[in-house]
Amino acid sequence: MNRAAEAAVPEAKALLLDAVKKMSVQDAKGILTGGNDAATQYFKRTTSGTLEQRFLPIVKKAMDRVKLAEAYNHYAERGAKFGLLKAEDAKLENYITRKAMDGLFLVIAEEEARIRKDPVGEASDIIKKVFGALGK
Repeated sequence: MNRAAEAAVPEAKALLLDAVKKMSVQDAKGILTGGNDAATQYFKRTTSGTLEQRFLPIVKKAMDRVKLAEAYNHYAERGAKFGLLKAEDAKLENYITRKAMDGLFLVIAEEEARIRKDPVGEASDIIKKVFGALGK
């Protein structure tokens, strides 16, 4: 399951960079004046749908290779009917996709917290990386 999630995460880079490129002045102002996780929430809001669309096929392909999803889905669907687990968790590939996205946004939130703690020191390196990546 971890390998399936890891295989999907590289898809995020382009989407996150695209979100930065499309960021409005109002979005940037909201991040700067917003709460401790304003940037994370911005990325979550602007990329989650597309991330899920990109992650799900990669996770499904990885799960199909090990035949784990088939067995899990069979029993999980039954469990969901009895309220033992959420219906959205009855498909392993959906569950793993959501957890991969949760992990991605957790890492973003940790980076954001580090930047907010030492904005001058941390942000200058990040800004160089972001604007360097945007120029490519």
